Amino acid sequence: MGSDHTFINLVLTYIKGVYLRGKEPLVTCDNCGRKMPRNKAVSYEKMIRFGTDPSDKNNVRFMSSRKIYYCISCAKHRGIFDKKANEAARRAARTAASGTNEDRKY
Repeated sequence: MGSDHTFINLVLTYIKGVYLRGKEPLVTCDNCGRKMPRNKAVSYEKMIRFGTDPSDKNNVRFMSSRKIYYCISCAKHRGIFDKKANEAARRAARTAASGTNEDRKY
């Protein structure tokens, strides 16, 4: 009898030096507190700006970004999908505008 083993291809997630088989780490929704797997959550990059004078936009002392996770229902309620679609459209328009200008001389 030979050792006929069947190998199953598993989705491996590598986090902090450990392979997790078929298990995504849980994240918490920043709106309602629901726990869900990271691959089902909607991630949104939020910019945080701190300045001394709130009326002046040029006076920024500290600027950072924070990744926020929402569950599907909270993301739909807050309009995150619309914001991400608008961002993608703006990004596509910028790349199309910069790629089609062949008249520029460098």
